[in-house]
Amino acid sequence: MQPTHEVIIVGGGAAGLSAALVLGAARRSVVVVDAGEPRNRAAAHLHGFLSRDGADPADVLATGRDEAARYGVEVVEDTVTAALPKDDAFTVELEGGRRLVAPRLVIAVGTADTLPDLPGLREGWGSDVLHCPYCHGHEVADSPLLILATHAGSAHQAHLLRQWSDDVTLLVNDVAALDEDAHATLRRRGIRVADGAVARIERAEDGALTGVQLADGTRVPANALFLVPDMEPPGVLVERLGLAMEDTPMGPAITTHDNGRTSVPGVWAAGNCTDPTAHLVTAASAGTLAGMDVNADIIDDELHT
Repeated sequence: MQPTHEVIIVGGGAAGLSAALVLGAARRSVVVVDAGEPRNRAAAHLHGFLSRDGADPADVLATGRDEAARYGVEVVEDTVTAALPKDDAFTVELEGGRRLVAPRLVIAVGTADTLPDLPGLREGWGSDVLHCPYCHGHEVADSPLLILATHAGSAHQAHLLRQWSDDVTLLVNDVAALDEDAHATLRRRGIRVADGAVARIERAEDGALTGVQLADGTRVPANALFLVPDMEPPGVLVERLGLAMEDTPMGPAITTHDNGRTSVPGVWAAGNCTDPTAHLVTAASAGTLAGMDVNADIIDDELHT
């Protein structure tokens, strides 16, 4: 099958659209496939992005689409069901039945966040159930905060949150392993520790979080709860393409080097699928660098053919 484009970008978030913007401006034929489920879709505001602090994430992506479109980038709203190498190119199949072909592929699909199975938790994701102090700490500053331990390093998240509030409690939740030194450090910082498993999240009639109830019936009040979700990039792309993966403290990620190049020639990756900790501005930067490298790779091919 003949190529339909020079580059296919899977994922229309900050990383994917930044790569598209660079490649479109470089006069490449580019298509972005966007399933419309950005990782930050539950958040009302974004932070840490110079000139866009406090903006609605959906507005930022809409602006990015418009900017890319000015350079001829095509955006397809659909979901990728398969991506396969074939005849020195990649065939990307979409849920709607369309098939795209290009010799180069950029994976910018973010990562999936899986939350613990606790009643009342999912309802507040992005509003009062949060994960990033740098993204949301200022929004809930000076209020009672909880950290739900989801892995051994959750105590570090509690120390981070202490920067925004002097009323911080770490919920051990039968997960965090705290020795005497860890307990002493938390006490010295004024961070309380609640032992035992968490049974449920408590909410007021209007849906606002009011605290948690432990398995022994103890109530711990709070206005917001932080945790580190399980994170994993979509397997439909990783497995079928045979991309090398690596373990990070925040979950598995696609291995990249040299401005987003993966273990598979012709495939680049950028954003949270390569770095689960990347903020919006970091993902955008990675997408820009990947786009520039893709263009350089095309030129290198042109020089040697």
